[in-house]
Amino acid sequence: MLQYPRLQHFIAIKQNASLETLEKEINIEKTRLNILKKTPSFGYDNLIANWVYLNFLQYFGDEEGRAKTGYSLSPEYFEVILKRDPRFLQAYLGLSISTSMYSAMPERSIGLMEEGLKSLSPKVPHRAYYVWRYKGIDELLFLGNAQASEQSFTEAASWASKYTDEESKRIAYFSYKTADFLHKKPNSKYAQISTWVMVLNNQVDEKARKRVIREIEALGGEIIKNDDGTIRIKLPEKD
Repeated sequence: MLQYPRLQHFIAIKQNASLETLEKEINIEKTRLNILKKTPSFGYDNLIANWVYLNFLQYFGDEEGRAKTGYSLSPEYFEVILKRDPRFLQAYLGLSISTSMYSAMPERSIGLMEEGLKSLSPKVPHRAYYVWRYKGIDELLFLGNAQASEQSFTEAASWASKYTDEESKRIAYFSYKTADFLHKKPNSKYAQISTWVMVLNNQVDEKARKRVIREIEALGGEIIKNDDGTIRIKLPEKD
């Protein structure tokens, strides 16, 4: 909340900035991030990670600027963030959406997740199984690598099964189910649609939401709007 007024001011300035000015600022920011990758933290890793994450939110939320320059800096932010704090669970969702979906660099996103997972365990941080889920989503939807995705969802199910709460039980069940579909039918439309629904459930913004709906419809899924404004997905009869 404290950052919000600054963000609004930042966006207002960017709306009137020229492409040349924006590109110059992007180059400066990239240089700054490269320095942060090498700078000693003196024990303040988490503080640096949080600060860089706030900077990423300003960068990502500047739709006017991103429409002109794209999202290529997204993985640079997360390389700093996850190197400093690989247990920063929320950052992995931002990584997946910004880098795989917006920057079209799923290989970079997956690589950063793989590196981060070396520092995680089933219960550190709490509900760390989500990182395996994000990785499985990117591998299936953006790389088309069903085998790697199957392995990631299997790991997600295994880690989630260590918990006893209802959310974790549900995640374990659907992760096992998705892995099973991918094992039996690597090109399963049902599995792909279910995975896009996972993306939709991550509370993505309107631009990403529209893309997800287009992808689901292209696979034969039907979007049905409920009376309360929510939506449900009708799967194709044949897979």
